[in-house]
Amino acid sequence: MGKQLWKPGNMLYPLPAVMVSTADKSGESNIITVAWTGTICSDPAMLYISVRPERYSYHMIKETGEFVVNLTTERLARATDWCGVKSGRDVDKWKEMKLTKGKAQKLSYAPVIEESPVNIECRVTEIKELGTHHMFMAEVAAVQADEDYMDKKGKFELNASGLLAYSHGEYMTLGRKLGKFGWSVKKKW
Repeated sequence: MGKQLWKPGNMLYPLPAVMVSTADKSGESNIITVAWTGTICSDPAMLYISVRPERYSYHMIKETGEFVVNLTTERLARATDWCGVKSGRDVDKWKEMKLTKGKAQKLSYAPVIEESPVNIECRVTEIKELGTHHMFMAEVAAVQADEDYMDKKGKFELNASGLLAYSHGEYMTLGRKLGKFGWSVKKKW
């Protein structure tokens, strides 16, 4: 079996498909779909999103230094795609997708998407201008988790929410469980 050599490109898939909610200081808000996102650090909790400067949400994030990463689910798949291909300059994404704007607990401007199982409230710490996209590095200020996914023992069952992933131009749901952290080295009794 041979392999083809391709020009350099990002082939790191799958990625989380998230909806990022933003607002400017005048109260205008928007939702942008982002797949260029990930963890930076666990202590302090930090993540990043990368956004093109020409995107409508870019100026909002830059102005307020805030955004919310809203995890998406199979139920939110249509809204996730739609909010990624439509511009907030032309349409009210909240209204068109029938999404509910909620209050962030620790932020002053950016709202949360109530239909999302997890809302990660973020404050920008640094902006790196990197070619086509600028990376907003942010510290996590708060996390809101939907109580519908709490089991009887109080454990958050996020994987029961039908999380969405983005892989090579396609949206996918996560598959079956293969194991959990450390299962490959766990002793069998």
